[in-house]
Amino acid sequence: MHMSIRKAVLAGVAIAFAAIVPVQAAQAQSGMLSLRKPSPVGSYLAGVAALENLDGNRAARYFMDAASEEWDNPVYVSRAFLSYLVAGKVSDAATLAHHLLDLEPNDELARLTLGTVALKQRRYSSAEQTLSRISDGSLIGLTGGILRAWAQAGNGNPSAALATLDALGDSGFADFLVFHRALVADVGGLRGQALDYAREAYEMDPFVTRIAEAYVRILANAGRFEEAQIVLDEYAAEGIAHPLVDSLRAPVAAGRRPGLFANSVQSGATEMFHGLGTALARDGSLELGVVFLQLALYLDPEASVVAMTLGELFASAGRYSEADAVYGKIPSSSPLSTSALIRLAESRDAQDDREGAISRLRNIVNSNPDNVEAWGALGDVLRYDERWEEAADAYTQLINTIETDRPRDWRYYYVRGIAYERAGHWENAEPDFKRALELNPDQPQVLNYLGYSWVDMGMNLEPALEMIERAVELRPRDGYIIDSLGWAFFRLGRVDEAIAELERALQYLPNDPEINDHLGDAYWVAGRHREAMFQWRIAIAVDERGEVTERARPKLTEGLVDMPEIQ
Repeated sequence: MHMSIRKAVLAGVAIAFAAIVPVQAAQAQSGMLSLRKPSPVGSYLAGVAALENLDGNRAARYFMDAASEEWDNPVYVSRAFLSYLVAGKVSDAATLAHHLLDLEPNDELARLTLGTVALKQRRYSSAEQTLSRISDGSLIGLTGGILRAWAQAGNGNPSAALATLDALGDSGFADFLVFHRALVADVGGLRGQALDYAREAYEMDPFVTRIAEAYVRILANAGRFEEAQIVLDEYAAEGIAHPLVDSLRAPVAAGRRPGLFANSVQSGATEMFHGLGTALARDGSLELGVVFLQLALYLDPEASVVAMTLGELFASAGRYSEADAVYGKIPSSSPLSTSALIRLAESRDAQDDREGAISRLRNIVNSNPDNVEAWGALGDVLRYDERWEEAADAYTQLINTIETDRPRDWRYYYVRGIAYERAGHWENAEPDFKRALELNPDQPQVLNYLGYSWVDMGMNLEPALEMIERAVELRPRDGYIIDSLGWAFFRLGRVDEAIAELERALQYLPNDPEINDHLGDAYWVAGRHREAMFQWRIAIAVDERGEVTERARPKLTEGLVDMPEIQ
């Protein structure tokens, strides 16, 4: 679910933790405490480090070690409780939540967890009572309010559930609440209201995947197949593709009702946790985002879309074993099964098994020759491995599967252009970059790449400068693009302007060998030879690949002999 998490709301739900005695913490870090048996503070500090890395299982062990020594310490207990949630051990977290509430009666996340467990077990009245004790005004309060509405729906009272959602209307999440009104009404059998709310949600955010899928399902279930087809066509025309939406094309075209978006109270509440968890993670609250997604999977273990999101969060944090475990649970019958296999292959690459990743991806495209996502992933991994010809071939296969270019397809031409350019086939690369700009004229990466390539080859310098200047306008803090601007000025003989821009680029990327080498060249032409030598030495020192060193090292003895042609 697409939304903006307000900073004020996030601040309102931050879990408060008591301070650790500074002397104890310093002793633990300096090794003054016993090494034979970690102190509670030592275990706590180890748990903090593990939790920061989203290693929930290890963090829970450390925090429980600390809590076992000081069972009435709310800091240790609350951290252990949170770690169990991050690890997806909701039952263990719920057991600890009772003790945590004895210590901290106002702990909102503990009550939310207990309410979730009650909802899972269909103890709807208990869930409603537990959730009603969470105060409003925070994200946990909002979450508890929506979950309480689902409990009311579970009790057979969808009208009361809608009234509860209406009471949350001033929370700043109007679009999200409209979407859940549609789902509550749909699960509760209020089909007319469900359709009205779904239409309203769709009009607010027409290209959010979950909203589009729900609206198509509600329309088609009502027998309004032509309208459902229009939504599908508008979604595709925007250049968006998603297996869950694509899976609706066949039943809608055949006039078959595809079934409910949320087929139970539990799956409806799952969608709530999924939407909020995704938004939290996107806004930087990764830990709480993972917690919400784990609660979502607890409510509905078959929710493949939640598993995909959770796996991607774990992978982004380097927790590949956890990510792989989540992806591995997605059944082959799910529309997301191929996406899960792709993520597993990408995980292999991230763990330094590039050949294994390429082998897996080749198997996937052999079995799914029309899968754009799989061809794109294969092309990317081959490009990372600098197998330029093979990467270009993979991207060509991808492009050949697209019937009509859409604005969002610019990236495919862009990455194929890079592969062609690096393979030495400029005659193929240049048309791809131009096609990418036809599809997305203000794409700064493409403007920069084509502009810089022209500058580096000493061709089309004035148009190249205009393109790079536009890219800088769009990305004013991007050191690489600013470097391109400086280099364009240099090739045009505008050395003072080149130096100013190259120095500015180094403020953002002080250890980039290419920028240091460019600045050295500009200094040399300006007669600032000592400063030029200094920049070339830095370029050599920070160059890990050796490409810049090869051209910079001779300059240290000969200066800039092979001057680039300056217009």
